[in-house]
Amino acid sequence: MFPIEKGLLILQKIKSMSEYNFRDIENKWQTYWEDRKLFQTTLDSEKPKFYVLDMFPYPSGAGLHVGHPLGYIATDIVGRFKKLKGFNVLHPMGFDAFGLPAEQYAIQTGQHPAITTEENIKRYKSQMKNIGFSYDWDRELQTCDPDFYKWTQWIFQQLYKSWYNNKSKKAEAIEDLINIFEKEGNTSVSAACDEDTPLFSANEWSSKSAHEKDALLNKYRLTYPAEALVNWCPEMGTVLANDEVKEGFSERGGYPVERKQMKQWMMRITAFADRLVDNLEKLDWSSSMKDMQTNWIGRSYGCELTFEVDNSDIKLTAFTTRPDTIYGVTYMVLAPEHELVATLTLPDHKNEVEEYVKWASNRSERERMAEKAVTGVFTGSYVINPFSGERVPLWIADYVLAGYGTGVVMAVPSSDDRDYKFAKHFNLPIINVIEGTENLENPTDIKRGKMINSGSLNGLNTEQAIEKAIQIGVDKNIAVSKVNYKIRDAVFSRQRYWGEPVPVYYKDGIPHLIPENELPLELPPVDEYKPTSEGEPPLARAQNWKYKGKYDYETTTMPGWAGSSWYFLRYMDAQNQKKPFEKDIVSYWNQVDLYIGGTEHATGHLLYSRFWNLFLYDRGFINHEEPFQKLVNQGMIQGRSSLVYREKGTNRFISKGLIDNYEVAPMHIDIKMVKDDVLDIEQFKQWRPDLIDAEFVLEDEKYHCGFEVEKMSKRLYNVVNPDDIIDEYGADTLRLYEMFLGPLEQSKPWDTKGIEGVHRFLKKLWALVFDREGNFRLTDEKPGSDELKILHKTIKKTEDDIERLSFNTAVSGFMICLNELSALNCQKREIIEQLIVLISPFAPHICEELWERLEHNESILKANYPQFEAKYLVENEFEYPIMINGKLRAKITFGLETPEDDIKSTVLAHENVQKWIEGKTVKKLIIVPKKIINVVV
Repeated sequence: MFPIEKGLLILQKIKSMSEYNFRDIENKWQTYWEDRKLFQTTLDSEKPKFYVLDMFPYPSGAGLHVGHPLGYIATDIVGRFKKLKGFNVLHPMGFDAFGLPAEQYAIQTGQHPAITTEENIKRYKSQMKNIGFSYDWDRELQTCDPDFYKWTQWIFQQLYKSWYNNKSKKAEAIEDLINIFEKEGNTSVSAACDEDTPLFSANEWSSKSAHEKDALLNKYRLTYPAEALVNWCPEMGTVLANDEVKEGFSERGGYPVERKQMKQWMMRITAFADRLVDNLEKLDWSSSMKDMQTNWIGRSYGCELTFEVDNSDIKLTAFTTRPDTIYGVTYMVLAPEHELVATLTLPDHKNEVEEYVKWASNRSERERMAEKAVTGVFTGSYVINPFSGERVPLWIADYVLAGYGTGVVMAVPSSDDRDYKFAKHFNLPIINVIEGTENLENPTDIKRGKMINSGSLNGLNTEQAIEKAIQIGVDKNIAVSKVNYKIRDAVFSRQRYWGEPVPVYYKDGIPHLIPENELPLELPPVDEYKPTSEGEPPLARAQNWKYKGKYDYETTTMPGWAGSSWYFLRYMDAQNQKKPFEKDIVSYWNQVDLYIGGTEHATGHLLYSRFWNLFLYDRGFINHEEPFQKLVNQGMIQGRSSLVYREKGTNRFISKGLIDNYEVAPMHIDIKMVKDDVLDIEQFKQWRPDLIDAEFVLEDEKYHCGFEVEKMSKRLYNVVNPDDIIDEYGADTLRLYEMFLGPLEQSKPWDTKGIEGVHRFLKKLWALVFDREGNFRLTDEKPGSDELKILHKTIKKTEDDIERLSFNTAVSGFMICLNELSALNCQKREIIEQLIVLISPFAPHICEELWERLEHNESILKANYPQFEAKYLVENEFEYPIMINGKLRAKITFGLETPEDDIKSTVLAHENVQKWIEGKTVKKLIIVPKKIINVVV
């Protein structure tokens, strides 16, 4: 090498050391990690395991915004921390790739959803890798990949081949049930099954045709075809789950949704309702999340009471948890969907009832449950109170749901809030049945107490009255004790193209499973991705798509939650071609130790995945009941929208401070046109054609914008792309800043102004190792006690903070530590090296670079997490305030082991003390260890 070339190389190296060049550093280490597969995970029984998981994303066309990585950064910090602590860490990532947006785009453009999805996933992966996540990409899965959904179809088949035995409280093979039927019929069977399941003997079973046997077995199977009341969206041509409907409209697209009876595949999740509630006690989940699931399942204990319809042979059965209030029933209510509505509506009320039923039928259950307005209509019929013999009117109201209980409510307006509001609205009688309610404006303020106006129940307290009312009802043959649930069996069919095909074909109208060795059943090509002109699902468009060339396939597809209900198990054994997973491998990884995702999945994915996991456990495929031991719901990073104010009726825009003098309408604008709330007027004019001639009323020759903190959304022009932040500040800055914004579980606004401080922190960390000329600053000199104290205080705080997921306080602790070490001008390698390891889970790129510059041959991932030693935090001396007759006169530092006599002699000899006790007698000298010394003269 020529001298001049060598000189240029040295200058370049010095420059690279003197400056924190995050772009080069981050690109270098991301390439290094990937080339050496440092995040690849294998089984290692010598180490404790830790499985940390993000809720995998749907790959939308918009890519990630800065709100999306919040939880991913948190799990990455925990994963890297656990690696440093000696754990074998499983930290995978994949994509929930079946989704409605790709299908809607396919309908509009004709482009196959697989192409759109592949492009979106490519972008997501690029963004994720730019942030430096430690994912084991060899385990990546995509729910739309036939190699994955082959096993989703396999699980569906196992559910079809299973029933739920209430005696053993577990799912069992359908063959076991058939054996029972052959030996003794179903009279002794206690199972989760359809309510209209008939009783039969072994002889009756054997005499049935194959068709009849299949129909009966479907009443027991854990997945089964049935007519169901569903949320039908005509515009989208598909059925939507309850959590996909908001106030009568589809969550995506905002299209009208109507309630409709359709043939659907169902999942018998209700069989697992008790365990889904009871098992919550074993889980490290937030109380609010447990409450959401508990309330959604809605388990309640009570009885079913029979009411006779006046002048009719018809009887109505109502479920109640409060039979003690039976004497307070002043009207009855039917759900609008109840099968007897038409029969029990008298001619004079027919038109009004039919109109109401039509209106109510187009509202979702969730919307009706949340409704505050009182609506209803009288049928003209009456029923007889079985206890009091009173004749009470029969109404229809949409606050009663056909799917909960029996669809009939015995209304007690003196004890139930909704019944009270209904009675007041329609001027119906109110009978007080609990002592102390007689003089209350709203008697429902007291819901438990001593019974009054209640016949033989008078004088009993609530619990006693409930027990006696049930017993009276049982003796009269008008009551049956019962446990009821709000949760309904889950609709499993979707009238879409882009989803897992259901592995079923039909022979003589009866469903049959495709043989396991013929899975996967893949999506066929179709000419269009929308329903047929007859309203059949898109798969009905497939040409010559029949099993063995002659039997029709099921044409609905699985819902979006199918793949996400078990993907966490596939990660454990992602390359297995023979099974969904090996049981021994799943036993090693067991539950997910930490699962992070949004609360919006409380009654969807999180419930369904628990259901499938329980099923797989019952059938012996896995050894653990619950999938996620610890669940944390990250908050939302909100956008900071920018607003301009257009004077109404003009194209003139008024600066924020002047809008009180004008009539204006706020308008969201692209945040990229705004810096420090000041608008770039020229950029704004070029934003849209109608703004070219815009006029402005300014303050101080500037246009000042307003702002709102709200959801980050393209529609509000407030989306911040992480790629832009990384390009300007680096991935390590982004990672630290997102954690620094506030507690993980809380929502907080994004404010780019604050990111500068975090970036300066990383520059300061770099400057600890290299001076401005690029010279290596660290020495091998032994650290002093002050430096060790700062380091070990930070070790303890960081470890505690990560274990508590308190990442914001950990980042704050790093900043304090760095300031304190800088104040001491610390250049001790022993201190700085350990500090770099502490920071590495948060800012891995810069720490890898500094670690290498400290002449380590292996990645910092191979380092050991610093050991906290309490001895460095133990104080060995204390500065005592010296009080003379209650006033501070001096301060003296003593070693903690200094004998009391030495302390006394030193205090009395101190010049300041001598000054204040001169010529006086010392009556007392009191030493309060590590607090104060009092001298009394």
